[in-house]
Amino acid sequence: MLTLSDLQNNAQLLEFIKASDETLKRMGYTEHGLTHANLVAQRAKEIAQALGLSSKEQEQCAISGFCHDLANFLSRSHHYYLGALLFYQLFKDAYEIEDLIPIMQAIATHEKEELEFASPIPAVLVIADKSDVRSSRVYTHSLQDLKGDIHDRVNFATKNSEIKIFKDKKIISLTLEIDTKITPIMEYFEIFTERMVYCRKAADYLGYQFGLKINNFILL
Repeated sequence: MLTLSDLQNNAQLLEFIKASDETLKRMGYTEHGLTHANLVAQRAKEIAQALGLSSKEQEQCAISGFCHDLANFLSRSHHYYLGALLFYQLFKDAYEIEDLIPIMQAIATHEKEELEFASPIPAVLVIADKSDVRSSRVYTHSLQDLKGDIHDRVNFATKNSEIKIFKDKKIISLTLEIDTKITPIMEYFEIFTERMVYCRKAADYLGYQFGLKINNFILL
């Protein structure tokens, strides 16, 4: 069975992730490298465990999290489709196709507006990916640069980000701590409303409600 540790030691895959991060950095995006890949992989596995998914599904969620952005060096606007195909090319000769398909579906789905989930794997990936908001994703710490870029400003202002699963209440909640001296909370919604809609749709598919709590205020 394909495992996350297999991928974390795959030289070709690591080069793709590195190239994707460098490409997006030059384009002015936040961090999309190994830190993001490992964090999303860990968060996806923790969500899958909390939901009671099988050990195989947990591993597939983690792998999807690690690989979801591997093709950004080819195209930002179509990286999800290209990522699924690139993942297949990397591992088609080493692993059973039925083990690869849910991961390919997750990679291909995570950035699409018309979210259609075929299994829990893509839904878990969406929540794990879209909840990664943190100051360490921002490459610049220049106040002048932060003033000019709302995405950098909101990420830089986010001091803590945590996903909590309340299985008894059927709620998946994203809890954020935002420094309002850097940015008002409203700016979070200006750029991340679409992502929260993605998370809500993913939670719905999993049979949960999606909640959002910022600075101890429940907003969703």
